[in-house]
Amino acid sequence: MSVQSESVTDTGPEQTVGYTLHGNRYLNITNRCTLRCAFCPRFNDEWTVQEYPLRLRRDPSFEEIVLAVGNPEEYQEIVFCGLGEPTLRLYTLLEVATRLRPHARRIRINTDGLANFVYGRDVTPDMEGLIDALSISLNAQNAEIYNRHCRPKLPGSYEAMLDFVKVAREFVPDITLTAIDGLSGVNIPACKKIAQELGVKFRRRVLDVVG
Repeated sequence: MSVQSESVTDTGPEQTVGYTLHGNRYLNITNRCTLRCAFCPRFNDEWTVQEYPLRLRRDPSFEEIVLAVGNPEEYQEIVFCGLGEPTLRLYTLLEVATRLRPHARRIRINTDGLANFVYGRDVTPDMEGLIDALSISLNAQNAEIYNRHCRPKLPGSYEAMLDFVKVAREFVPDITLTAIDGLSGVNIPACKKIAQELGVKFRRRVLDVVG
């Protein structure tokens, strides 16, 4: 999969790049994604999270993202999240993390775990010392159910996501797999077992509860 250009100009009204929830500052850096999850709010034409409008007309620049953080010391975590896959802007993400690292208490990426698949190399060493935590969307106990709900653009995405977890453990100290309770066919205990076997944490999410 080719990675699209990150440089786009725009002179329209302001868009929501940073938003605050639960004492964390979330960074909405792209709406592009490697998945087309049927349960994602955007596929129901709902682009808000806790009343924050997250639809982007363009990807924000490095300077806009840093500005959207403000003072990182004010937040428990800085989280690259939003309504898109933040690692599709990996190099900008890492540049921002480098800027914030001396002052941020904790930096996390919420990801689908497909960055290695997209970039054709293991990108997890690039995260060492910059990223404190990864929240990775497992979403199902096997590829069949994952494909049904997540509708990946790249064949073999489920296996690639699991491989990403295995290599990321060496460079990111805190990794959590997540799955959504309420999706047809998703077995939460089986998902939790996968996380245990991989030696990482597990968090159960709830269908239609976002943010």
